[in-house]
Amino acid sequence: MLLEVAKPIALILCMLSLCAVFYTAFMAPAINLEQKTWDSLVLLSLAAGICLSSGLIFSESGKNGNARLTATLPVQMFFWATCWMLVLFVVSWYLETHCIFYKDVRRF
Repeated sequence: MLLEVAKPIALILCMLSLCAVFYTAFMAPAINLEQKTWDSLVLLSLAAGICLSSGLIFSESGKNGNARLTATLPVQMFFWATCWMLVLFVVSWYLETHCIFYKDVRRF
């Protein structure tokens, strides 16, 4: 009974921690790229701990009891979100460094 109540709470905490990582990596104002990277890594490690503990809760309620931890929903969600955020972070860093997205009106 208590396990069935803990599963949705753990999943919501997992999603909130991943949203916090996304916000810090892409939307929070930072002075420079190094500060943004360190803040994102700290929150990513916190999200990893939350997702792993949520995965342990989900693996306890498995049918055979010895399911792999990486096959649980919170851990898979963490892996997918981390991969996508890493790709988006590298693309945004490249675009910020090498592309200009405004029209220079001084030339006209």
